[in-house]
Formats: sequence, C-alpha cells, structure tokens
Amino acid sequence: MAPNIHILTLFPEFFESPFKMSLLGRAIESGLLKVQCHDIRAYATDRHRSVDDTPYGGGSGMVMRADVVVAALEGLPDPNVHRVHMTPSGAVLTQEHLKRWASLPSIALLCGRYEGIDARVGEHFVDEEISLGDFVLSGGEAAALTIVEGLSRFIPGVLGNQESLGEESFESGLLEYPHFTRPRDFRGHEVPEILRSGDHKKIADWRHEMALQRTRRVRPDLLADNREHRSESESLDPSSGMND
Repeated sequence: MAPNIHILTLFPEFFESPFKMSLLGRAIESGLLKVQCHDIRAYATDRHRSVDDTPYGGGSGMVMRADVVVAALEGLPDPNVHRVHMTPSGAVLTQEHLKRWASLPSIALLCGRYEGIDARVGEHFVDEEISLGDFVLSGGEAAALTIVEGLSRFIPGVLGNQESLGEESFESGLLEYPHFTRPRDFRGHEVPEILRSGDHKKIADWRHEMALQRTRRVRPDLLADNREHRSESESLDPSSGMND
C-alpha cells in the first residue's frame, strides 16, 4: 500500500505542474499515489499571516517561526505521520531512505524557506532531517519533489516495468551500465559491437563490467563497503572499455 504523502510548503503552486505530468501524474490520477499539499501560511495567526521573524542573536535573513510550522505539522490528519524536514544540514538522501519511506502508511515532507526553520522544529518535532547533497537551494520544494518521485518508483504499478527498477543505479550497489539505441553509428561513435551480438550472457557480463568501471571512476565510495564489488573492480582490465 502506498503512503499518503503530505507536503508542507509556503508555495503549494510549485507542485501543480509536476503532479500532472508523466509517471507521477498517472500514478496520482489512478490512485496509486496520494499526495496533498498544505500551505504553511494558513496556520499563521496574525492579520498579516506572518510565518517568519528575525533571528535571535542577529544575522541576515528571516527564520520561519516554530509555532506556525508546528501548528501545520500537528494539523495533519494522521498524528503518527513520519515527519521529514528538508534541510542542507540533514543526512544525505539515499535509495535506502526512499525504499523505507515507500513502505510507510504516511509521510510529511516539510519545506523550509528564507534562512530556514527555527532549529527547535528539527530537534523536537520531526523524525528525520534530509539533504539532497552538499549544496543549498532557495527552499525545500525541489527536494520534496525529488523524494516523491524517487519513492513512487518503489510502489507497485507506478513503473511500467517493475523489473527495470532492479537494474537501475544503486539497486545493485553499483551505478547503472550505459544504454544505447539507434542510430548504430552517430558521427563516428558506434554502439558497442557486443550489444548487437545477440549473446545474452556476454551482454550481461559486459554490462556488469561497465557498471563496475563507471562506479570505480565516478563513485569509488560505493565500492568501499562492498568487498565483492571492490575485488571485482580491482581485477578489471584497465584497457577495456565500452567499445570492446
């Protein structure tokens, strides 16, 4: 069963177009995925609908108020919802996070803006704090959209071919092998001959080797904790490549 996804944001309109398109749009329309956007500003109590204030101790920018944000969190229909705060200071998002969240009954994605959200929210009122990586965005909305699309791929029926999920990057602990399609020759760059051979065993072996090579070159950190893959990568012929 897919989780009920709640997105708390100051800009619900950010999500209008993406949730009508492609896989996400079809999944939502068919009921495979349930997503609701909640406007944090609706929980402001003053006549100006203020959601932020100046930081204690001084500094630039404005900070989103804990009382308004927590009121929005506590206003969700499920009191046991798993609360995730998008912030550059959180743990880096991984495929394992997405798998785990896809199996939950409900999840709330909290999007900050300005200089962020009062730190007491992260310390006492959410379950996890998550970052997309070592960079800063203007708000958490892009991260929330990334999470919704990522976890939706683990919900049966969302992907046209669920088996393809097992071949994607990170599922095997490696980056995915390279893909090719027509034309066979593009400006002198040919599709590797082995992929045109029809020998499924050789193709599978080649793809695994390419995945190892790509991972060793681009993301060697993924090999550090996998003894089998690390050993395989160390035994690769350094002269082998995509055109073999």
